[in-house]
Amino acid sequence: MFVIRSIPLFAILWLAYNALTMFSDAGSIETVVFSITLPSEVVWEITRGDILVFIGIIFLYVEIFKATRTTTGSILDHTLSMVVFVGMLLQFILAEKAGNSVFAVLTLMALVDVVAGFTVTIVSARRDFGFGGNNPNV
Repeated sequence: MFVIRSIPLFAILWLAYNALTMFSDAGSIETVVFSITLPSEVVWEITRGDILVFIGIIFLYVEIFKATRTTTGSILDHTLSMVVFVGMLLQFILAEKAGNSVFAVLTLMALVDVVAGFTVTIVSARRDFGFGGNNPNV
C-alpha cells in the first residue's frame, strides 16, 4: 500500500497519452469526442487531448494535496514525480507524436507537481525544525 500511494498520477496520464497516440492513428489526440452547443450558438468541440488536459488539472490538484503529507513516503513520491517529469520532458523533446501543445501542457503540469512538492516539503521542514526569521531561538 505504501508504494501504491506514492505512484504519481501523472504516470497514469502519461500512459493514457501514449496509449492514445503511440499505439493508434496519428490524429487520435485531435479526435472530437463530443460537442456542446453553447447559449451563444458556438459549438464547443471537446477532443481527446482536451479531456487529458482536464484530467491533468484534477490530477495536479490531487498531487499538490498529496505533497502536504510529511511522511517518509513523501520522499519516494517526490522522486517518482521527478522521474515521470524527466521522462515526459524527454518524450516531448525526442518523440514525434509527443511534440504538440497537449503534451507540452501535460509536461508543464508534471513540472509544477515536482516544484510544488519540493516547495511544500521544504516549507514544512522549515516549520517543523524551527528554521526561519520568526524563531527567536535561532
